[in-house]
Amino acid sequence: MRMQVLATAVVALAATGCQTWGPTWSEVTGVRYTRTIADRWPARIVAVGSDSMFTMPYKVAPGTYTIAVESPRHSGFAGSIQEMKLNIEPCKRYYVNAQFQDPVRPEWTPVVDEAEPIAGCRVTS
Repeated sequence: MRMQVLATAVVALAATGCQTWGPTWSEVTGVRYTRTIADRWPARIVAVGSDSMFTMPYKVAPGTYTIAVESPRHSGFAGSIQEMKLNIEPCKRYYVNAQFQDPVRPEWTPVVDEAEPIAGCRVTS
């Protein structure tokens, strides 16, 4: 029984990616939010600060982070990783996407497509 509880705890900790956040949290995801902007694609969030991404959306404490973002394959070119600085506010979900210059070239920029409030999250003073 004791081993089963320990194994369950280890699996739960691994599933969270050792994330720590308080009652006020934020989230980062690479899911595409806006479908009407040309050459904007979903991205894979590789890391937030020094933490590697294992889950989506990734819960994080508010603050300023360097976000490592990987673009998808585009027009026959392999995806690449770029970094961006992001000031993450409390109780917001950030949709970070890859904005390509055009439909054929591999050049792209990581962008925040949308930042929306997280339902049920309350900013405490």
